[in-house]
Amino acid sequence: MRIAYVFFGAFLAIAQSAYAEVASPPVLAPLKRQAQAAELSAQFLSRYSYKPVPLDDALSARIMDQFIKSLDPDRMLFLQTDIDKFMSDRSEIDDAIERKDLKIPFAIFNAYEQRVVDRMNYARSLLKQDFDFSAQENYSVLRDKAPWPQSKAESNELWRKRVKSDWLRLKLGGKNDAAIRETLDKRYENTLERAYKFKSDDVFQSFMDAYSTSIDPHTDYFGAAASADFNVSMKLSLFGIGAVLQERDDYTTIRELVPGGPAQLSGKLAVGDRITGVGQGKDGAIKEVVGTRLDEVVQMIRGKKDSVVRLDILPADAGADGTHRVISLVRDKISLDKQAARKTVLSVKAGDATRKIGIITLPVFYEDFEAKRKGDQDYKSASRDVAKLLDELKEEKVDSVLIDLRNNGGGSLDEAIDLTGLFIGNGPVVQQRGSDGKIEVKSAELAAPVWTGPMGVLINRGSASASEIFAAAIQDYGRGVIVGEPSFGKGTVQTVVDLDQIVRNSKPEFGELKVTIAQFFRVDGGTTQLHGVTPDISLPGLSDPTSFGETSYDNALPWAQIKPANYTPADTITTLLPTLQSRHDARVESNPDFQRLLKDIADLKAQREKGVVSLNESERRKEAAAREKRFKDRAEAGDGEDLGDDGLEAGERSLSADIAIENARKNAKDVLLDETVAILADEADLQEGVLKAATKESGNTNGK
Repeated sequence: MRIAYVFFGAFLAIAQSAYAEVASPPVLAPLKRQAQAAELSAQFLSRYSYKPVPLDDALSARIMDQFIKSLDPDRMLFLQTDIDKFMSDRSEIDDAIERKDLKIPFAIFNAYEQRVVDRMNYARSLLKQDFDFSAQENYSVLRDKAPWPQSKAESNELWRKRVKSDWLRLKLGGKNDAAIRETLDKRYENTLERAYKFKSDDVFQSFMDAYSTSIDPHTDYFGAAASADFNVSMKLSLFGIGAVLQERDDYTTIRELVPGGPAQLSGKLAVGDRITGVGQGKDGAIKEVVGTRLDEVVQMIRGKKDSVVRLDILPADAGADGTHRVISLVRDKISLDKQAARKTVLSVKAGDATRKIGIITLPVFYEDFEAKRKGDQDYKSASRDVAKLLDELKEEKVDSVLIDLRNNGGGSLDEAIDLTGLFIGNGPVVQQRGSDGKIEVKSAELAAPVWTGPMGVLINRGSASASEIFAAAIQDYGRGVIVGEPSFGKGTVQTVVDLDQIVRNSKPEFGELKVTIAQFFRVDGGTTQLHGVTPDISLPGLSDPTSFGETSYDNALPWAQIKPANYTPADTITTLLPTLQSRHDARVESNPDFQRLLKDIADLKAQREKGVVSLNESERRKEAAAREKRFKDRAEAGDGEDLGDDGLEAGERSLSADIAIENARKNAKDVLLDETVAILADEADLQEGVLKAATKESGNTNGK
């Protein structure tokens, strides 16, 4: 868990009750095991990383900068005097880690907590006044490179504009002054309560995040909780009750019931029900969890298969003083199917024929390492699931297959190789160079491909690592057409090291390191590092490459090249590309949905580059009116609805309203997918034409 971004993703706004004396935040101190874990991590990282970085004054300075940035990314909290004080220790962190002394980062974090309370109490006090929205003022929303406030007065002015901006957004969303005061008051109070729940492990995790990413962008440290979540994400299963939980107004609230899970099958729980207590076993004491951090409640509810957990439930439709009920559930294995591969089929006209395109969406390259190691014949994996889906698509007689890897950040390297094998059979897929300079060629080893027909891959800036290995191999072999925007550019290999195993701890104390140990190279000899995969046919993207992607890191490894592997590419796609491109260009030129998307992207880029928003109500209403007109025109054209901007943040709407908005976004027209499907229909049409021509030519030759 990256602490700063969990609690401060949408700017920070924290205050305490205006009617109570301000309590100091908890003073957090390092634990002995944390200092030992930091020193052990330093030994490992300085020796065994792909590009070892010595723990010296230079790295110390980088860690300090990264730690402060993680706490105050928008430079809204600390004063310049704070930063000057911190910087006096900028070259001391290396020595402190070696001495097993973590006083420096903990002192910074404690100062940070004090600033949070101070600043947000001031923000809370501003809610008692009215704002003049006729004044010509701007508020800067891009402050990551701005100077820290020089004085308390300068910080006050910054926060006055921040609160005014929050207020104006809600006003433009249709709220009256009383509702705005209540909403912002609750927002700041809720965030304050979360901040007061910080623990020593949170500080240590945040500091170790700063240390590990100072080595390279993809080296990470996992404390016990983060390690458990990482393992769950890779095997797509856990033992629990099968409910998606959310923190709302101090209550752990059921947002969704997983189909087939214990909670849904029991018939005793509903969306919106609030969990007020958790008990272990059939008769264990129930511990109240109102106000408890969500991650802690989740840990209490998870447990061993077939064990019993008892929940004290306040029903969704009951008031705070409503009647509770206690239910018992037997924990079972829960499959996180939302992250599993899934398929759909779309039909599209291409030439004189209607083509059926099978779309397989793969959110992550998952693999249940533990089940595989134990010899479980039915272990969960991405390539196994995709192979089954391909068999189903063959039964449905699709003409082409699209693998949608948008926002797939990677996962198991073995799965990327096996997935490639489903389309090429056997042959080299990726080259890997270790820290010793030795190069290993990793190959797919299927006797024959599962799918031999036309195919393509859809990528975007969020497609990284294993996604790039797969897309690059498909491109290098000429096996399919790559469509989308340039990918992330992560061409490095990581392995997870259990620090407790290294020192032979009998119980988990020190956590795990995800360490970069090698670099990927394509079979053509180039690397996906930094440059990513360049699509054969480019589509527009919403992401900002200066802030998202490998090029946004100042310590990323450079691009490099080695000798190509021994492989045989086909030239089919290369031959077809000019026609595919010209058909694509003609189609999008006359496609109103696509043209509107281009306009949206241009507007977003302009807004991003502007970096400020007006605090003048009249100007903002003109902007809102123009946006509403644009969406009204779209709605009349059958292109979805305007979700608008109500100024509210997650958890401030009713649960049903939040879910409705989420569903509306999921069901919105996917312009880029529709165009990619059309490109694949063209590919199938052209390949069929080439095949017919070749067959005819062969027949003429044989006739001679």
